[in-house]
Amino acid sequence: MNAKELTRMILNKEELFILDVRNESDFNNWKIEGERIEVINIPYFELLDGVDPELDKIPNDKKILVVCAKEGSSKFVADQIVEAGRKHIFYLQGGMKSWSEHLEPIKIGDLKNGGAIYQFIRIGKGCLSYFVFSNGEATIIDTPRMTDELERFASENQVQIKYTIDTHLHADHISGGKKLADNVGATYWLPPKDATEVIFGFEKLEEGHTLRVGNTEINIQPIYSPGHTIGSTTLLIDDKYLLTGDILFVDSIGRPDLAGKAEDWVGDLRETLYKRYKELSNDLVVLPAHFGKITELSHDGTVSARLGDLYQYNRGLNIEDEAEFRNIVTNNLPPQPNAYQEIRQTNMGKIQPSEEEQREMEIGPNRCAVHDN
Repeated sequence: MNAKELTRMILNKEELFILDVRNESDFNNWKIEGERIEVINIPYFELLDGVDPELDKIPNDKKILVVCAKEGSSKFVADQIVEAGRKHIFYLQGGMKSWSEHLEPIKIGDLKNGGAIYQFIRIGKGCLSYFVFSNGEATIIDTPRMTDELERFASENQVQIKYTIDTHLHADHISGGKKLADNVGATYWLPPKDATEVIFGFEKLEEGHTLRVGNTEINIQPIYSPGHTIGSTTLLIDDKYLLTGDILFVDSIGRPDLAGKAEDWVGDLRETLYKRYKELSNDLVVLPAHFGKITELSHDGTVSARLGDLYQYNRGLNIEDEAEFRNIVTNNLPPQPNAYQEIRQTNMGKIQPSEEEQREMEIGPNRCAVHDN
């Protein structure tokens, strides 16, 4: 079973039993989840002498998917289970590495003057990117490292990528924005306040600047919204879609500490969430750059919410006491993302890790949120 097939099963809420044979610490750090997914962990080294002692833990009446880090161990265990007489046994091609990298495009909606916006869901890591196109031109927001799939999607839709945009300097995943822009002759945009140490060229994504995609003049209006980083910038597309980067999520808010500036930036975060965003229309569709739990996906697999609704049920937007807010976003933070310092250095152009090194740096969940509800 490949990562795309597994993604479709999860989005379609199909039943699946997963046997994860990675070591316990890796499993506890990051696992495959879904509404109808049941998963257990039996480390591979406990199965080297055979699977028979563990067969009573594996159901007879469900599809079984065996998962490991890269593929080899899961294939061995899956073969053992088949030899024991079980049916409907699969292993995950490419292991958790392929799961981490799979991108699933899902249409968000049409644009009022023609064209569309798609959300690319990196379901294994919780990252979200956006592909906006109109009249033969496209822009990609918060581009992932795996750019081939985006070039393929552009070709299928017969559009030329004009811009790539990062809403901020990412710390949980390696941006493909600059690489993709160079590959296709596009322009790469980045908030300048996040780019003081960036060593390559870019265009300054600043408030008041309007980028147009296609002849229909789809406006991509940047709104300066610091807090997660000092340069974090929100994009307003078509006067309908609010791309909030890592400032605001469906079930949480952005953390301000990934550059070591939590105490300095917590005030900016509150200003953005409690004042700047409050002045916007409640009917805007919030499209974040990440999700934390599979339950944040809607029935069609997309991650979005009406801004006014978030002000009703997102706890991070309803902490009236400023001292309590400061305490929550500075003292109750989850562990920081894997290799986040090296990822930031890579996104600045200061280091150039190999492809395999980049994969290892990105392994694990994103941890960009303050809390999960």
